[in-house]
Amino acid sequence: MSGEPATGMLHHVEIWVPDLPRAVASWQWLLEALGYILYQDWEHGRSWRSGATYLVLEQSPALSADRHDRCRPGLNHLAFHVASRAEVEALVESAPVNGWTLMFPDRHPYAGGEHHYAAYLEDGDGFEIELVAQERVEPQ
Repeated sequence: MSGEPATGMLHHVEIWVPDLPRAVASWQWLLEALGYILYQDWEHGRSWRSGATYLVLEQSPALSADRHDRCRPGLNHLAFHVASRAEVEALVESAPVNGWTLMFPDRHPYAGGEHHYAAYLEDGDGFEIELVAQERVEPQ
């Protein structure tokens, strides 16, 4: 295998945010906890890379709203692999002090179904992420 990205692999995701410092405070914690490393840093944006894929936060002057609405057409959420249920729970525990709120707490960690161990978090700008445990979970 050459190490080159395969055709169809995700190259990057760019998220426009209304407040870059606030977004960086929450996303940097999350992405670095997931193994991403700082890739680019400029006045109106920052990005982190994992392998051949990177995620960009940018505060663009062309924004037409001040909050993301995941229920409108467009991006609903991003989902990330997490190595284990214990790591999902460690991230959930640290999330509030890093700008994230646990969604669906009454159904956590099975909000996605009884065979899907995951946490759903939302940041202060309305962006949702899903942290999915890679290990198979047997029905309870």
